[in-house]
Amino acid sequence: MSGLFGIVSNKPCITDLFYGTDYHSHLGTKRAGLSTVEESGKFHRNIHNIQHTSFRSKFDGDLHEMLGNVGIGVISDTDAQPIVVNSHLGRFAIVTVSKINNVEELEKECLNAGQQFTELSMGTTNPTELVALLVTQGATFKEGIENVFHKVKGSVSMLILTQDGIIAARDFLGRTPLVIGRKGGSYAVASESHSYVNLDYTTTRFLGAGEIVKITPDGLEQIKEPEQKMQICSFLWIYYGYPCVEYEGINVEEVRYEMGYRMGKSDDVEADYVSAIPDSGIGMALGYSTGKGIPYKRGILKYTPTWARSFMPVNQEARALVAKMKLIPSKKVLEGKEVVFCDDSIVRGTQLRDQVKMLYDCGVKRVHVRISCPPLVHGCQFLNFSASKTDMELITRRCIEELEGGTIKNLEAYRDDTSQEYARMVEMIRQRVGVDTLKFNSLSTVIEAIGLPREQVCLHCFDGNSYTV
Repeated sequence: MSGLFGIVSNKPCITDLFYGTDYHSHLGTKRAGLSTVEESGKFHRNIHNIQHTSFRSKFDGDLHEMLGNVGIGVISDTDAQPIVVNSHLGRFAIVTVSKINNVEELEKECLNAGQQFTELSMGTTNPTELVALLVTQGATFKEGIENVFHKVKGSVSMLILTQDGIIAARDFLGRTPLVIGRKGGSYAVASESHSYVNLDYTTTRFLGAGEIVKITPDGLEQIKEPEQKMQICSFLWIYYGYPCVEYEGINVEEVRYEMGYRMGKSDDVEADYVSAIPDSGIGMALGYSTGKGIPYKRGILKYTPTWARSFMPVNQEARALVAKMKLIPSKKVLEGKEVVFCDDSIVRGTQLRDQVKMLYDCGVKRVHVRISCPPLVHGCQFLNFSASKTDMELITRRCIEELEGGTIKNLEAYRDDTSQEYARMVEMIRQRVGVDTLKFNSLSTVIEAIGLPREQVCLHCFDGNSYTV
């Protein structure tokens, strides 16, 4: 994924911009960038590679250059941004959270219209530059952003920095969030609501799906009303979101706790205690502990000072090494015990398999894995979830293909948690990751724990169904 942050103030914004952007570091590990604009119209921009170091260490030396009262920042899992553009709409900087599935088609359209691409440092078209070119095809910013919404297959949320403020636009179906906070006469706009709490901003509103607003020191102006339909990504609560964040007013940690509580209440396994695969399994494990009535203990600990998210390296061997190095087992807590381990999801299954081997090497008697969401049967088309390039990288798809004899004919049956096909798939996954028992939460449990109507939540990775523009 990626994370956006912006500040509109009546005084220099760089301190709030720096810390607010940094609070999105859990959402990306590739590139980060900041841009500010002075009252004179002069733009400043800095972009750094953060694959092997922290945001703060890269940008600390740049802050004295970043002048102005208005600025935007991004933590990106994809492209180098912000992009600064000079067009008939004026000069502006732009950051995006996006996944564009029809890049080649739109690239060709822009080139045929006489537009050009200059941000080719990574050897391919920069998605944020593509969005910027689509915006400039409009007679106004509103028209240009609507052009993006209607042409992009996937999702795009964006912040556009102009000389007098920030234009914030949430994805047409609201798959990625934007929230606004206020501190006196200053405003913050962010992907994650926790990012401005320690800066003394208070949440004032969540942008609706497809809504566009302009934020200036004078206040908020709605440029486009929200759409009637919304499909916010369920994985924001399951995995991506920082525990204290709220989306649509719904707290991430409370949802994870509820998923665990419901699992614990219905689970008939016997165990000495419940633990978590940190970090996103912790909330679930705490809920499971209450629902099941067994203690919560930290059988595995995450070494947080230096290790980032583990699934981002492209090479599978590198991913496995990072996953191993950042999680440390507590042998005395594990030895001779029967333990339930809670985790958010299983993607390829390779990390879990290695973690289970580590647990048995520490002397665990039996390992019971409980997953907060249903099996992932479809790759994400909207948020860049996981580094999977095809659906067949998912352990579920590989198991289904084997169970179906090489040709998948009945995919729907494997999504039904009451079917024999589903039971056979889960059993094959259990054998491949090497645990004693394995259970997933049902889709209905996930929806009930989030608390939004089913039609307002994107569940594509579980059931293959989603709205499109």
